[in-house]
Amino acid sequence: MNAVRIERIWYGHEPVPWWLRVLVPVYQGLRLLDRAPWTLGLRRVTRLPVPVIVVGNLTVGGTGKTPLVIALVEALRAQGFRPGVVSRGYGGRVRSPLLLDDRPDPAEVGDEPSLLRRRTRVPVAVGRDRGRAARLLLAQGVDVVIADDGLQNLSLARDLEICVIDGERRFGNGRLLPAGPLRESVARLAEMAFVVCNGGPAAAGEVPMRLEGDIAVALAGAEPSRPLAAFAAQRVHAVAGIGHPARFFAQLRAHGVVVVEHALPDHHALTEADFAFGEALPVLMTEKDAVKCAHWARADWWCVPVRADLPQAFLERVVEQVRQRKGAARSP
Repeated sequence: MNAVRIERIWYGHEPVPWWLRVLVPVYQGLRLLDRAPWTLGLRRVTRLPVPVIVVGNLTVGGTGKTPLVIALVEALRAQGFRPGVVSRGYGGRVRSPLLLDDRPDPAEVGDEPSLLRRRTRVPVAVGRDRGRAARLLLAQGVDVVIADDGLQNLSLARDLEICVIDGERRFGNGRLLPAGPLRESVARLAEMAFVVCNGGPAAAGEVPMRLEGDIAVALAGAEPSRPLAAFAAQRVHAVAGIGHPARFFAQLRAHGVVVVEHALPDHHALTEADFAFGEALPVLMTEKDAVKCAHWARADWWCVPVRADLPQAFLERVVEQVRQRKGAARSP
């Protein structure tokens, strides 16, 4: 079944085929098996001596976690904390825990960790075992750890859980995988410290978030940055290998750009062949895609960084809860 039909089933009005419905219990069983080592006490949950924030989602695909992680890093650092980020490193080849250097290779460590390291300059560690990877951060002087993704991973104990939802698509048809996009039931939201709604109208109790990006940055470095408005009424090739490419294309169109869409799978390993469009137009891409091709980018290739626009009160509440947990950890 191709991705277009899955999209129609999960987020449109196409009925769910019977064979997808009967596979739901299989998915639930596999998930129980995956969690069993921790729920049965066969493996120990890693508990760090510093506060841990987990940022994740309930659905498959991108919801805006990475921009939120960057915003949290900046808010914590502004208040004197020394944050670090841990990630599985999805899409990379590294399996053992690894601390990223100043020039991470996305093919080795994953595109999102590479982007986080380059944007924030804070310590970033990757590894399938998030607990072991997170311990690498402690040696770097980190006093609060942010886990990029991992709500469904039990290996690392956490103090705060923040769920990001796609405010436009929400939870689709509300079904679990593979009949729907949910990794786990929406009832799980009741356990979250915060639920952040990216785009669309936020429901009661949700924190509204908007992704803002109005600047294009030249990948080859030969051109100064320019406003997206400079591309208004101009045709461009738009490349997006993210969970919801339509969001990026809509962002460009909102600035008057005439978009030729090139939607790729999330975490797609870009090659030069992916840019053989046969038409010489400027190329605009997401920052997550840009980290994978910056070293062979051409003169008219641009990335569009985004930032998370969040209520200041939300960031202050997160900082305060981290401060309280850090203080409690120091108490006898």
